[in-house]
Amino acid sequence: MQDVVVHGIVLGLYLLAMIGVGFYFYSRNKDQRDYLLGGRSLNPWVTAMSAQASDMSGWLLMGLPGTAFLILENNGLAEAVWTAVGLAIGTYINWLFLARRLRKSTQIYSDSITIPSYLENRFKDKTKILRTAAAIFIIVFFLIYTASQFAAGAKLFEAVFALDYRIALLIGTIIIVSYTFLGGFKAVCWTDLIQGVLMFIALILLTIVAISDVGGTGKVNELLSSPDIAGRLLSGSDWLGFETYGALGIASALAWGLGYFGQPHIITRFMGIKHSKEIKPARRIAMVWVIISLALAVVIGVVGKAYLSITMEPNTFASMDGEKVFIELVRVVFNGPGLAIIAGALLTAILAAIMSTADSQLLVTSSAVSEDIYRSIFKKDATDKQLMLMSRATVIVVAIIAALLALDSNSSVFSLVSYAWAGFGGAFGPAILISVYWKRMNAQGAIAGVVSGGVTVIVWKELIKPFFGLYELLPAFIISCVCIYIVSKMTAEPDKEIQDRFEDALKADI
Repeated sequence: MQDVVVHGIVLGLYLLAMIGVGFYFYSRNKDQRDYLLGGRSLNPWVTAMSAQASDMSGWLLMGLPGTAFLILENNGLAEAVWTAVGLAIGTYINWLFLARRLRKSTQIYSDSITIPSYLENRFKDKTKILRTAAAIFIIVFFLIYTASQFAAGAKLFEAVFALDYRIALLIGTIIIVSYTFLGGFKAVCWTDLIQGVLMFIALILLTIVAISDVGGTGKVNELLSSPDIAGRLLSGSDWLGFETYGALGIASALAWGLGYFGQPHIITRFMGIKHSKEIKPARRIAMVWVIISLALAVVIGVVGKAYLSITMEPNTFASMDGEKVFIELVRVVFNGPGLAIIAGALLTAILAAIMSTADSQLLVTSSAVSEDIYRSIFKKDATDKQLMLMSRATVIVVAIIAALLALDSNSSVFSLVSYAWAGFGGAFGPAILISVYWKRMNAQGAIAGVVSGGVTVIVWKELIKPFFGLYELLPAFIISCVCIYIVSKMTAEPDKEIQDRFEDALKADI
């Protein structure tokens, strides 16, 4: 039996299992709260693994290794290293400073089940401006983010099965939509647990076997020093880029960590945990997973560069898409009878990474449409049945639009994720973080922060970044914080009821 057939069987069995999870939870979603937030019933393991798996996405196994694969070209290795460091720090700070307070606050403030509804309820904004603006930014940036995951899925099927990119894109889209449509939040979170474990094992196994198979770290360094790659032995400065990447590049990469405070598909996991006391054990699980996974993703990009330089035809190697390094390394290392099953399982890890994020993004976008636009503005008396129908219809519509955005086979997973990550971090990060720490913040300040942060990301990315290479998230985050503070101070302070509820949220044992 050909390896590709074995890969297909393993992938197929995995996909059937994931869709089965969706069917299992289909009848267990009794209302909109179940479908969008799982009734706040997640345990620490599911919360931690779902948050991190949906966080890292296909970017972890394709985008980050693909950036490291560049080695010295465009300072790819240094960018990958500092991005990983920024994300690890951001993950910890997010769990430490935001998770517990957000879990309690979202329940205290009218049992909010979406980020826009929380912001509206937190500040008693009766104008609907804050909730609507937040929902619009969620829809816009998640279209870009979801497109990145569909592009990653298409590259996987294209590389493994030699399919046309568009056909591969269609297959991946249908698979992801199926169980998200059916099972909602609980299906997404439980499949994320499975997918997170699979990604973790795949990274460890492939790293160990590839380094051993190529002849150890000494051989890897020797191959990297060849004229076709680095031309010399890599130094610590090459890994960290102090001389070539520079302070601006390092600051841009580290700024990725600021984005965590505003990622709806991650922080809704904090909202869904059973009790705020379970945040601490969940944080520990998450940090072990994320530190090891990020480090190994960078290593795989480097080891893959060395390994594939001697196993691929020179012309093929020279023109290879670096974001396929994990895929190609799996196919080379685990080639032949018996090993094809392991290869199929490792390739499934990429699909797991893609699915774990895309499903979360589709779900959050559907909540923005059904809860924050449809019910909030057009049909306040909508029934749970109508809202769930609207949510499921939105999943399909958003998936179609995202797939159209991903039609370009040259789409970069890393760059698409970078744009969307900045969008959420700039628009929501400061507003959400400050909202759980500063009771003087008011609705006008929140609106100013959300709008200024989101708009700055778009303007900086499209008009300023081509001339000044600083990552758009950093200026957007700073501008949003400044706008929140200045506007809140220049306008009336929140009434006593709002400030009292802020104190109640801090004291609540929920």
